[in-house]
Amino acid sequence: MIFPIDTVIPILEREVSSYDVPVVDLIATQTNDPFKVLVATILSARTKDEVTAAAARRLFARASTAAELATLTVADVEQLIYPVGFFRTKAKHLGELPGALQRFGGVVPDDIDSLVQLPGVGRKTANLVVAVAFHKPAICVDTHVHRIMNIWGYVQTTTPLQTEMVLRQKLPRQYWIRINGLLVAFGQGTCKPQRPHCDRCVIAAYCPRLGVTPRKKQQGGTVRQGRDERKLISWNVNGLRAVAKNGFLDVLHELDADILALQEIKAHPDQLDDQLRNVSGYQSFWHSAKKKGYAGTAVFSKIPPLRVLYGMEQPQFDDEGRVLTLEYPDFYLINTYSPNAQPELKRLAFKQEFNRTLLAYMDRLRSEKTVVLCGDLNVAHKEIDLANPKANVKNPGFSEQERAWMDELIAAGYVDTFRQFNQEAGQYTWWSYRFNARAKNIGWRIDYFIVDGSSRDRVLEAAIHGEITGSDHCPVSLLFR
Repeated sequence: MIFPIDTVIPILEREVSSYDVPVVDLIATQTNDPFKVLVATILSARTKDEVTAAAARRLFARASTAAELATLTVADVEQLIYPVGFFRTKAKHLGELPGALQRFGGVVPDDIDSLVQLPGVGRKTANLVVAVAFHKPAICVDTHVHRIMNIWGYVQTTTPLQTEMVLRQKLPRQYWIRINGLLVAFGQGTCKPQRPHCDRCVIAAYCPRLGVTPRKKQQGGTVRQGRDERKLISWNVNGLRAVAKNGFLDVLHELDADILALQEIKAHPDQLDDQLRNVSGYQSFWHSAKKKGYAGTAVFSKIPPLRVLYGMEQPQFDDEGRVLTLEYPDFYLINTYSPNAQPELKRLAFKQEFNRTLLAYMDRLRSEKTVVLCGDLNVAHKEIDLANPKANVKNPGFSEQERAWMDELIAAGYVDTFRQFNQEAGQYTWWSYRFNARAKNIGWRIDYFIVDGSSRDRVLEAAIHGEITGSDHCPVSLLFR
């Protein structure tokens, strides 16, 4: 089936005319100044539109030109743009922007190759500035454009960059400039990343819904939403002190999780700043490895637990801070950082013993109430769960022995929640720092949310948040009732 793009876009343009306008498009209607469009676009990354709009107003009231921006300190800019996502990083980039623009005569350049040389500007931002500020043909591909184009089957790609390249060859040129604003509005209002409104979609008759899990209906056609829904996030941060420098607190507040489980924190609480130990709105619980700078787990929770269990009463594993359990009224959350089998499988026996102990521990707890296991299990279960399975059959994380334990886990009645909703390849949670693996999406899915089989119906959604950077892993989430 060929997707009828020329039929669908006019329908969507009529549909989104009543939606909120994406903030960069809104600013473009208020000014023709490329500088303001550029700054607003930088601010908008990973930030809600209403937050971006307010921050832009405050900043432009003090600095509406590059020369005025140069008079502000980074601390000034931080204060003006807070609480946009990654506000410290963005303030640093904005502080460098006036100097960087001097290479282009003090003005914002109108081509992508020049724009990407500016601090904080990637291809998405560059394309958006070229299209919105200069009205030149450009295709800005953000997560909404990438996701929806794949849902339509108009492209079959795994990264936004691949989507951009395909669209440059395939998408009629008259749609280039307006496709981003159109699909951002549609993606925020109807075709949402989680539980999209397929029931009310105006293009439902044309959409193949590839890889989509529509929101579940209750009697009367309403969606169950309320306080009984809890958002759980798991993330191997590969060093909490390191990820804190890359905007961890911004991500935490942006994700707005009820419970955030972290692995490989590589720190003791006394090594952390107070703002990391005591995050507003959360209680924090720590199970650090005895060896400093190694392994360890932590949980930030808005919901007070009934009790906290540190380890599994097995010193060889507990000394590495590998399991941290919080008991809530109707479920146990087991936050796990499984051992790596190491090159040549040197630590395989240790990992196998850990896995046996963990499964017995899960079985014991599920006799009392629901069990939710989350974390980095350091294993890709099936060939679909890594980019290069044949090259890794004897390597740690994809060895026959490690995968056999995952088979045993599933056979024991536990559910891999992500695969309950998504059977697509190319869905990964870890990428090597080498060979530009993340940009090429050469990754592994080794981070999980697992629930006992009798609690399967409590799972509303499971997702991977590959757009969130800061670690070599990305967060995974579970919407749970």
